[in-house]
Amino acid sequence: MEIGFWHWFFFLLFLVVMLALDLGIFNRKKHEIHIKEALIWSGVWISLALIFNLGVFYLWDHHKALEFFTGYILEKSLSVDNIFVFILLFRFFDVPKRYQHKVLYWGIFGALIMRAVLIVIGAALIVKFWWVMLIFGAFLIVAGLKMAFQKDEAVHPEKNPVVKFVKRFLPVTQEYHRDKFFIKKNGLYATPLLIVMIVVETSDLVFALDSIPAILAITHDTFIVFTSNALAILGLRALYFALSGVMDKFYYLKTGLSVILVFIGMKMLLSGVLHISTLFSLLVIVAILVVSVIASLVRTKRLT
Repeated sequence: MEIGFWHWFFFLLFLVVMLALDLGIFNRKKHEIHIKEALIWSGVWISLALIFNLGVFYLWDHHKALEFFTGYILEKSLSVDNIFVFILLFRFFDVPKRYQHKVLYWGIFGALIMRAVLIVIGAALIVKFWWVMLIFGAFLIVAGLKMAFQKDEAVHPEKNPVVKFVKRFLPVTQEYHRDKFFIKKNGLYATPLLIVMIVVETSDLVFALDSIPAILAITHDTFIVFTSNALAILGLRALYFALSGVMDKFYYLKTGLSVILVFIGMKMLLSGVLHISTLFSLLVIVAILVVSVIASLVRTKRLT
């Protein structure tokens, strides 16, 4: 079965409905999201992704289903790096916990649009210019090594060019005004919550520059790339609230993620001379994640 207009239409409709339900019904009342609620929502998003994966299996074939699952695991694991930044960012701006969900909601909404554009551009470039795979591969290796050896994790929003641009044309209040991004006070003012959202958006753009080439090494099918990406991103909010309190325990996870990026980069560089199957890639990614988590937990236990 060929992927056509109606497949895209119904998936995008599903995204719109779920985003509307999330903000309009389930989180209409602003509240602090606790671990129990976050774990339930994480389970919901993962279950939806697995159900979609079964749909891909029955409508197409096991190869497409394997590509989706591998891409989903890859994007889910790389999204953990976003969580490290979100934690630092919310601490830096001292964002009240009951407002964090709204920032992530709109941040992820923008991320879906940005990633869709990057996926279309990236896939088109690979189809037209084979050597783009080599550039993407080299980029991922550099990104992986940078992630492994870069020690500075401080947040510097004042250096963000988009934030500088906003502040040049729009005054920003010193304090939060509930969950509002703008207020009227002798003119239009932005609130610090808008600045936080801008930094979240631009941070995700940086992460997307790593994750999109990585998943394009698994498959060039734009539908599989986008759907696996979107479902991983939609579960990012719940994953943040579920893991934000225990992220310091996963000491070696960043190292594991860097190894995954280097592996995917090598796969892209060698694609012309060596074919690495999707199944083998999946096994390598899962193995690296398991070793990273176990090693982190062992380290935490020894230190306590």
